Amino acid sequence: MKTYNNIYLIGIGGIGMSALARWYHHAGCRVSGYDRTPSPVTRALESEGIAVHFEDNAVLIPPSPEDTLVIYTPAVPQDLGELTFARSRGYRTVKRSEALGEITDGHRCLAVAGTHGKTTTSTMLAHILTASGEGCTAFLGGISCNYGTNLLLSDSGVMVAEADEFDRSFLRLHPECAVITAMDADHMDIYRDMDDLREAFVQFGRQTSGHLVIHKGLEGYFTGKDIRAKIWTYGEGGDFSASGIVSDGQGRMYFTLNTPYGRIERCHAGVPGEVYIQNATAAAALALLHGTPEKSVRDGISSFRGVARRFDIRFDVPGHTYIDDYAHHPAELAATIASIRQVWPGRKICGVFQPHLYSRTRDLYREFGRSLSALDSLLLLPVYPAREEPLPGVSSSLIYEHCDMKDKRIVQKKELLEEIASRDTDILVTFGAGDIDRFTAPLENLLREKYA
Repeated sequence: MKTYNNIYLIGIGGIGMSALARWYHHAGCRVSGYDRTPSPVTRALESEGIAVHFEDNAVLIPPSPEDTLVIYTPAVPQDLGELTFARSRGYRTVKRSEALGEITDGHRCLAVAGTHGKTTTSTMLAHILTASGEGCTAFLGGISCNYGTNLLLSDSGVMVAEADEFDRSFLRLHPECAVITAMDADHMDIYRDMDDLREAFVQFGRQTSGHLVIHKGLEGYFTGKDIRAKIWTYGEGGDFSASGIVSDGQGRMYFTLNTPYGRIERCHAGVPGEVYIQNATAAAALALLHGTPEKSVRDGISSFRGVARRFDIRFDVPGHTYIDDYAHHPAELAATIASIRQVWPGRKICGVFQPHLYSRTRDLYREFGRSLSALDSLLLLPVYPAREEPLPGVSSSLIYEHCDMKDKRIVQKKELLEEIASRDTDILVTFGAGDIDRFTAPLENLLREKYA
């Protein structure tokens, strides 16, 4: 990989892009970049000495094409002025995934892929390795609550990477060991159909050289496909599984981890919910296959504090709880709601959901309706467009019409705080991958003033 003195990131405020910015900054490069709007992530980058601006202004790109690498996220428009300028003036321009592939090349890469669960699983794996004393450099798709960052640094030679299927980004990675958590319908604006999506995951499996851990039930897609890695399964009936799951009724859960090497008894899930125990099983499997001692795996699971916006318990007093979650796919919503029911049985759940992408809403509105119907009440926000233009006839109303609870409303963002203030909420959950996170702190403050 050629070295550059200047690294310029277009879309620097994205969670994956900001991890790259931090890595290059640590490596001694001059790092700067553009994003559309300020955010907690961009403010954190600026406090760390990384220059960020919020106007599409090519003059702010370092003026030396031969010594500047321009990295862009595929979420930015292809006709963005800065990106067009960089391409026309001879700068080397690469997607985030290509830069990550070059960084991890030549290292012992442990990667976590899947249409959901990959951020929590990769962050938990990175924490297990860090807490064990071995350490790792980790590029994470969320902010670790243990470390307050999406980048961990180590000279161990081990790298943990979240392998994103969007835009086929994960095919830039060639891991030593990998996990595949799920292959549900998603990003169907990228993939022709489910066969195309599954084939991309199979190709990712072909690029894994050592151990490949697959959620039980998916392994059939990988047989006879020229897979070099040894295949293991996790989940119920898999090579690695959890059993004896019990809750103490106060949010603490315990389980036994069953492995090909024996049983690890009395594991304590640092974050409650069966979905977290599934993620812990996957992370533990990869750590054990990597060679991490059993005690370190057990201790790492117990001391894991989660990921911001993943079952993120922001406020919890008797009778009133607020959870913020990134779920933006029907399977993720169903799993999170089921986990809440398991941890706090018998309580009433009010959910606030912001659909993410018109295309995903168009493709999955029936499934969204079924998943959200597990709530007691629902507040639906308008669709967050991200990189897309509106699609005719596609809105939150499609989901609304397929939710069968009586207490449901479509609300505008400007109405949300007043609506929540008028309700006596038991468990409040905010869901979504758009800008709904801008409401997390205001909602937490509102509930603290009301119930603390």
